[in-house]
Amino acid sequence: MRHAGAMPVHEGHELRGRRQARRMAREFGQEILVARKLAGISQQTAAHPAGMSRAQFGRIERGELRNLTLDQASRAAAAVGQRLVVKTYPDGDPARDSGHLALLERFRKRLPSYAEWRTEVPMPIPGDRRAWDGWARVRGRTAGCEAETRLSDAQALERQMTLKQRDGNVDIVLLVVADTAANRRFLDQHREQLRALVPLDSRQVFEAFRRGELPDRSGIVIV
Repeated sequence: MRHAGAMPVHEGHELRGRRQARRMAREFGQEILVARKLAGISQQTAAHPAGMSRAQFGRIERGELRNLTLDQASRAAAAVGQRLVVKTYPDGDPARDSGHLALLERFRKRLPSYAEWRTEVPMPIPGDRRAWDGWARVRGRTAGCEAETRLSDAQALERQMTLKQRDGNVDIVLLVVADTAANRRFLDQHREQLRALVPLDSRQVFEAFRRGELPDRSGIVIV
């Protein structure tokens, strides 16, 4: 029996982003407070060169200023002898669009009729926000599925797939790719680079599906 896994297990991207923003605002405010006190200056003294009122500067220090902008944060930091540096780090999977969902649905229809199927299945590691785009179980064997509507960076894709294969607790990995001219050109150029990670091609994967089973090795599927 197939289970439609439409219920995401991820915390919503918007909610997670807002929570992170509030936490960072509080942490930033604490850093500004400490730097100001170490400099031996008052809120009023720091606020003037930052181009804001003492009350506004105080709200920044307490993490209470709603919708703190990078401009405000940079000015507050400069006023206490600091420099604001903003960087991003990998933290979970990106939001997906309707094309991505349609790609997964096309792939699901090619699975054996009795396959168990879920979407957005998290890594089996506490606190890890990554997830398989799709997950299939057939006759006791499991496949983690990564869906790509547009291929663009072979090295980044290889690194992402390698880490998920290592951490994902599945028997095989299937890279599910939208059947577009651009993707086929990309694979013409980079297929051999990805061969060690996903050795099987679509024909071999689909042959296994027609036999009612998962392939014995990982592969790329174009649908």
